Amino acid sequence: MGDSICNGTNSKKALLSDPQQFDAQFEELVTELTQRDFTDPVLADALKRLREVLVYNAPGGKKNRGLSVIGSLRELIPPTQLTQDTVQRALLVGWCIELLQAFFLVADDIMDSSVTRRGQPCWYKKDGIGLDAINDSFLLEASIYRLLRRHCRDQPYYIHLLELFTETTFQTELGQALDLMTAPPGQIDLNRFTMERYKAIVKYKTAFYSFYLPVAAAMYMAGIKSEEEHNNAKHILLEMGQFFQIQDDYLDCYGDPAVTGKIGTDIQDNKCSWLVVKALELMSPEQRAELETCYGRHDVASVEKVKALYNTLQLSAVYQQYEDESYWRLQKLIAHYAQNLPHSVFLNFAKKIYKRNK
Repeated sequence: MGDSICNGTNSKKALLSDPQQFDAQFEELVTELTQRDFTDPVLADALKRLREVLVYNAPGGKKNRGLSVIGSLRELIPPTQLTQDTVQRALLVGWCIELLQAFFLVADDIMDSSVTRRGQPCWYKKDGIGLDAINDSFLLEASIYRLLRRHCRDQPYYIHLLELFTETTFQTELGQALDLMTAPPGQIDLNRFTMERYKAIVKYKTAFYSFYLPVAAAMYMAGIKSEEEHNNAKHILLEMGQFFQIQDDYLDCYGDPAVTGKIGTDIQDNKCSWLVVKALELMSPEQRAELETCYGRHDVASVEKVKALYNTLQLSAVYQQYEDESYWRLQKLIAHYAQNLPHSVFLNFAKKIYKRNK
């Protein structure tokens, strides 16, 4: 691993909590990417832009994905094997996942014409940015592979990590393609909104990168490369990812923007959300006719009518029941599939997401 991260400050870092170490590492990674990687002076303006892109878009979230790498690794290998170099490398891989997330979100916000993200204007909405944000999203993705190369190239799991990141990126982009073609702008067709299509979008667009990726990365770092064990973990984590997205859809409508950090626009954006899919399963033909005249419209009256329909169908209560059932289903999956893996890997993840409000 490069000396830029693992140096004489290790003893001090060991006294910090994982979230503290994670936050402390970010500025070092930014400095490394913008000052120590490419040093050609003609790139000064581009590298300054890269710093701005990284600082604005990478660190603002809850960091659950990134911290799950070191959190999972601590459950998978004994403390005696967890050197400070290994900890720093796990934090680094965690930041690579946060960069992947930032890459997806910057691009996704442009495609969705979103306004806010994590309590601040979307990157492309900032003065002077606009569609230049497309290239900025590419810079975020490329930064992942610069960091992995510099810090993990001499590790036995390096190729596994490269394949994991590239495959997960492709899966997520396929999920995004499904999402975009299910609800193209200006074409409102509720017949496309089936539970089968919804689950496919969620599995590929969200569950692989948000849940399987961090745990799989930790497994490879711990020397666990058996396809069977990775498939076992996938069964559990994809279920968790599905719940997480359904919860996200619920919070888009019922969450408090002051808490969630974003203004929900799924109704206006004609999104194939769990709420509308569930509503279509439960509603009468008359209610469906009303939904068809209001869904995907941007005026306040239409949005309020959709929300009133959701309330009439008691979707909030339907969701609460789903959340409880999902938690018990997850317990069964852990008992069945995690026979050779520590249950705590999955339970720690579950604790972070069940009953969350943002």
